[in-house]
Order: sequence, then C-alpha cells, then structure tokens
Amino acid sequence: MRFSTIFLLIVSLDQAACAQTVTGSWYGIADPATTSSSNNYLTELIIKQKGDDVEGVFGYYFRDGYQSYYIRGKYNASTRLLSIKNVLVTYHGSRSIEGIDCPMDFSAILMTSKVKSTLKGSFKSHEKYKYTCPELMVNYSLDISETNQDSIIKNSSVGIKKIWKPRQEELVYSTKDTPSAALVIKDIPKNADSVKAIEEKKAEIKKIATSFEQRKNIMNNTVEVENDSIRISFYDNGDIDGDSISIFINKVPVLIHQPLSEKALNLYIAMDEKHGTNEISMFAENLGKYPPNTALMVISDGEKRHEVFMSSSLTQNSSVIIKRKKK
Repeated sequence: MRFSTIFLLIVSLDQAACAQTVTGSWYGIADPATTSSSNNYLTELIIKQKGDDVEGVFGYYFRDGYQSYYIRGKYNASTRLLSIKNVLVTYHGSRSIEGIDCPMDFSAILMTSKVKSTLKGSFKSHEKYKYTCPELMVNYSLDISETNQDSIIKNSSVGIKKIWKPRQEELVYSTKDTPSAALVIKDIPKNADSVKAIEEKKAEIKKIATSFEQRKNIMNNTVEVENDSIRISFYDNGDIDGDSISIFINKVPVLIHQPLSEKALNLYIAMDEKHGTNEISMFAENLGKYPPNTALMVISDGEKRHEVFMSSSLTQNSSVIIKRKKK
C-alpha cells in the first residue's frame, strides 16, 4: 500500500512537471468540421510561456501560400488549457490563401507522456461568423528535438517545401540583382501625374536613406541559413502601438512606411551564392506609443527557424547579418 502511494505520488509529480509549460514548437493539421470541404491546413505554433502568459507565432500553410501572426494567450496549469484569442484563418472554401479571413479563438488541452506531448483542441469562429466559418479541429504534436521544425510540412503530400509563395503586397528580393531603391517605387498609377508621383517618391526614399546613414548601426546577430530561399517576417514585439519601420538590405531601402502589428510583414529573399552575406536593417520611422520601436524578426529557410529581437530608435538602426552556410 505504501509503495503504491509513493508510486502514484511520483507519477503525479512527473505529470505535473510536464504540465508546467507549453513552451515549444508544435505542429499539426487542422481539418474543418464539415463534410463539404476536403481542404485542410498544415499549421505550426511556436510559443513561449512565462507564468500564465503565452506568446509566439502562429502560422499555417493553405493551398498556395503561408501566413503567420504574432499571438498572445493564456495557459492554465491546473486545467492544462491553452487559450489564444482573435486568430485569423483563411476561410476553408477559399481558392487561395488570399481569401476571406475568419476571426477565430483557439483552445486546446495539453496531454503529456514519456512518449509524446500533444495539444488537442480546435479553432472556433466568433458568433458573427459561426455559420460561415466551421470549427477547425487540430491535434498538435511537440517537436522535442526542435532540430527539424518543418518536418510535418516537408513530409506532407501537399508538396510545399522551402519556398513560400508571397502575397501580392509582399516583397520578393533577389540578391543576384543590383540593389536599387526602385524596388519601393511601385503601384503608382500610370496617368499624367505619374512622373510627378515618381519624383516625389524618389525624394521621400532619399530622405529616409539619408536619415538611415546618419544613425548609428547596431549589429544584433549573425544568422547562418541552410538554403538559398528564405522568408523574413517582422512582428510588433510589444503592444500594438503604431510602430512604423523601413527595411534596408545592404544599406539600400527595399520597404518603406511599413506598420508593425500582430500580422507578419514578410520579405522573401533569393540568396546568391556569390554574395552569401547580406545585411538586413530595421529603420525606425517613429517610436509608436511606447518607445523604442521593437520587433520580432523571424528568419525561416525551410530547414531551420531563427528568432532575433530588434530594437531601433531615432538615433540608431538595428541590423542582422544573414550568411549562407558553406556546404
């Protein structure tokens, strides 16, 4: 009897220790709770827990592309319930990832054992959309090694690997091309005022570039990537307070006047083997409501995922060196 009591106590303590955190890299497939659609979502949840608070990145692949968001939530250790509010997921009947977004709330129960850890739950749409957007059932598994975080995606039958398909408003940049500020001169209507509009845009770019050069450049980190195609995502790392940034590659502006939010600002780069080192810089256009201007920078190359916390001000830029790993 005493042995049984001690054994049960040890098991309970072991389970409690496992249940203390949901920190980690979770991967799964979300299926709509409807018979009218065979579409599903390959989804990832990269989260960190501190106390009862959880924050991180929620992302998913759907049909022709990938979308990700910076998320915050709560974890109740006593009930093992993870809750994340206001997650946007593309409507399951959309023909592409650029379809209508469904506002949803995610909740899941943490189950742990010596073999594996899972988060079993669902995404439920808000009351207004409950008849349009069905519940998405999902069962996440924890990647214990965290050495192959895209394994579920790479081994799937969908065939999405390494290359992410950007939306129209997102930038694709090739380091094989000669760097040019003309990258940010786009979407100007072709009319009688187009020449004037281009000149105004050029003057605006020149002003930002001059300010960039006048500020101190702080090097945060050097990141080595495996592949020649990478995705860089920027998220507001604090309260969404109106932070606005410009992005420079090798000291050339490629994106300007970009607001930071919980939704990813994505930049896709095709790396050139002859120019294996690239400097990515964040220029603060303002400080938002709560200075300084901070962002979470996530670099994904299809093999590994790297996180860098960026902080810039009106006197300094924040930069990262990205290098191709030599084979």
